[in-house]
Amino acid sequence: MPSKNNEEKTYPLGYEPQETPDVVEDNVRNNLLDFILKSGPTEVVDTDLFAVMTKRRSTRKFLDKPVETIKIDKIIAAADTAPTAGNFQGFEIFYVKSPEKKKILVEACNKQPYVDAPVVLVFCKNPSRVKFDFSDDILKKFAIQDATLAAGYSQLAAQALGLSSIWIGMFDEQKIMDVIETDLVPSSVLCIGYPEQTKFPKPRRNLKDLVHVTW
Repeated sequence: MPSKNNEEKTYPLGYEPQETPDVVEDNVRNNLLDFILKSGPTEVVDTDLFAVMTKRRSTRKFLDKPVETIKIDKIIAAADTAPTAGNFQGFEIFYVKSPEKKKILVEACNKQPYVDAPVVLVFCKNPSRVKFDFSDDILKKFAIQDATLAAGYSQLAAQALGLSSIWIGMFDEQKIMDVIETDLVPSSVLCIGYPEQTKFPKPRRNLKDLVHVTW
């Protein structure tokens, strides 16, 4: 008898993971997620989380080199592992593949040219998914936190896979919504690709200026 959740194996139009498990049981989402995270690429992946955090730099110049599908799978899967309020996952991801739409996104993102990157992910808030009995402003707050955490997880995953990224927060919300054809409000745009060059870490503020201990 086929799984009652088998319809969950349907993928978004224009996107399908490079590999999928041969046997799909109940709880398809987690089955596929685990499969993607454990599968390729065969090259060495940086598994030292703190090294990944230290090496991550904002990149504004990407090589004209496509990102392998399996790496995109892992980046999206990483976003899906991020914590969310009540596990309601109050966010959605728009994977922009159209070169024409990327050019319009450049204009929507304050004419920042690097938005035309090999991989462009738009993270949007979806407070309607957050099924708490709270006011709308609280649900919206949860949704922006969910979307932000998901984008952050994707950014670290990209770094671990030998890629680089830049987080875009300066944009015209309505223009982006028009481009990706949604009524969901974007929280960030994440641009990912192979960097033209490796950047060295920049100095950060002193720990005493960062952390404040309260008793």
